[in-house]
Amino acid sequence: MFLGHYALGLAAKKIDSKPSLGTMLMAAQFIDLLWPLFLIFGIESVKIEPGNTSFTPLNFTHYPWSHSLLATVCWALLFGVVYYIFSKNRKGALLLAVLVISHWLLDYITHRPDLPLTFSGDEKFGLGMWNNKILTLATEGIAFVLGVFIYLRTTKPVGKKGRLLIWSFIILISAIYIMSSFGPPPTSEKMIMYSALGQWLFIAWAYWIDKNRIAV
Repeated sequence: MFLGHYALGLAAKKIDSKPSLGTMLMAAQFIDLLWPLFLIFGIESVKIEPGNTSFTPLNFTHYPWSHSLLATVCWALLFGVVYYIFSKNRKGALLLAVLVISHWLLDYITHRPDLPLTFSGDEKFGLGMWNNKILTLATEGIAFVLGVFIYLRTTKPVGKKGRLLIWSFIILISAIYIMSSFGPPPTSEKMIMYSALGQWLFIAWAYWIDKNRIAV
């Protein structure tokens, strides 16, 4: 899942307006933000196998440190605690921890059984929605539209920049999703690693967006 994680991060602004949108999206995407780092250092692995599912050619062969349920819970606790230390915002800290955990739950819906429960990675789970491309596209598209709608109703722009930044963000995220869904598979595992690192740019962009919007 891709757009679904962003959808939850956007919608979460309605629950607590204090954390920045950048922090919300970082939490919702946190284990995917860590994943390319683990790939680069050889701690985890992925293979390109067209036909692995009807939606993605990626075979996530080993990623217990970023994507096991146990690891996700640990990352969620760490994220929430660090945020609380700096903000003293209990509600926000809990919300961010839940967003981190939500990533595994959404992936559980879409992935084939490749999500480990523990660091050993022996037992793997996933409902496999990626085996139905149309259902995947429809589900993520609807979720993203709802997330955007909630965020736009919860905040308002401060000048033209606040409007331009959010809409350019929405358009670019949507375009990347469409291209990755219908385009050719990546040419190498290295390409996956470094393109996945680019997600950090969207987090920085989200912080910029939030500096130019205020809660309604």
